[in-house]
Amino acid sequence: MIMNRIALGTVNGWKDRLVPYSHLHNDRINDVYFRAVADYTYDWESWHDPQGVLIWVNQAVERMTGYTVAECLVMSDYPLPIVDEADRSTVQAALDQAIAGTSQNDLEFQILTKTNEKRQMAVSWQPMYDRHGMHLGFRTSVRDVTERHRLRTELRLYANHLEQIVQERTSKLYHLEEQRRQMEKLAALGQLAAGIAHEVNNPLAGIRNAFELIKSTYSPDHAHFDLLELIDGEIERIRSITHQMYQLYRRNPAQPTEFKMERVVGEVVTLLERVARQQQVHLQANLEESCSTVVLPEGEVKQILYNLIRNAIQASETQQSVEVSIKETDKTTCVTVMDQGAGIATDVLPRIFEPFFSTKTGQPKGGMGLGLSVSQSLIEAMGGSIQVDSCPEEGSRFTAVFPKTIEQNDC
Repeated sequence: MIMNRIALGTVNGWKDRLVPYSHLHNDRINDVYFRAVADYTYDWESWHDPQGVLIWVNQAVERMTGYTVAECLVMSDYPLPIVDEADRSTVQAALDQAIAGTSQNDLEFQILTKTNEKRQMAVSWQPMYDRHGMHLGFRTSVRDVTERHRLRTELRLYANHLEQIVQERTSKLYHLEEQRRQMEKLAALGQLAAGIAHEVNNPLAGIRNAFELIKSTYSPDHAHFDLLELIDGEIERIRSITHQMYQLYRRNPAQPTEFKMERVVGEVVTLLERVARQQQVHLQANLEESCSTVVLPEGEVKQILYNLIRNAIQASETQQSVEVSIKETDKTTCVTVMDQGAGIATDVLPRIFEPFFSTKTGQPKGGMGLGLSVSQSLIEAMGGSIQVDSCPEEGSRFTAVFPKTIEQNDC
């Protein structure tokens, strides 16, 4: 039968509503074609009356959700049973807005299909009126955006990953810049060391020759001849240090020799007793006789211990104590130097091994900030380390961890 209007037909008990149609030229469209268009629309389409009750839904609902058109039509609170529980309040609010006559595009929510698969959807709705302005309800169009949501999530994760990479690269650049500044300091330190070594060497040679003459006048049986031997050894150590300063950080290390750590620690403590007395600091050495020996560059070990003990004395106040002790393990010999001074501030502690960095700048007993830097370089070349434990107002504890032996080809 040929008609000049579209028959929407009877849906869910509604009577036929005939809507006039014009401007079709000579073509005619009946409800069969209308239903074909509606049912083959890719999106999940539905029509609700002004109270929000479902009147019609196309067959795309089954493809997307697994629920048939018949199952949807008998749902009392459609589409809430299909919606994931976490998003039901969102969808209910959208239905209330649609009943109130509003419109919106791409409100996302999640559904739970008949096979318990979660899918991401986006719904758009708008009110519908006939040509006379009568409110017919509203239509909804739901699109499956699961893939879009997945890609968006992946993009967000990728963006976060890129941000992490940028942060890591920025941090790496910062550390490289720190290393560059450190290398500049080390280069300046090498130049300074070479200059000092050149200036010290000449007067040191004169002192050495004069001392040899003085020493030759004393008999080995003299009561203080052992002190002369100690002085002679220290002059030799100074000569060795100045030689090393020519090649600081590119040096030819001294050959290791076999000795007992107790003896070397005792000699260094003896050398610094006068410094401790001048500052009225009690210097105590808790040395227990040990059967084991170490095979290390003795002069460098002395230099390291001399720097650590002297720093501890300088960090101490009048009548405070500095304690030196030795502890052994199977592979290491640890010399601990503990003071009762003001300690090292938390923000300063990471920098104490930097060359030219000193916490005693401007003080009469202050140095150039080279002692710890050189000591760390020397002990690390042996395969050891310097450990620091310090708390403000509670003093500091420096532990030089020496390997018991060092291979000559590693020196």
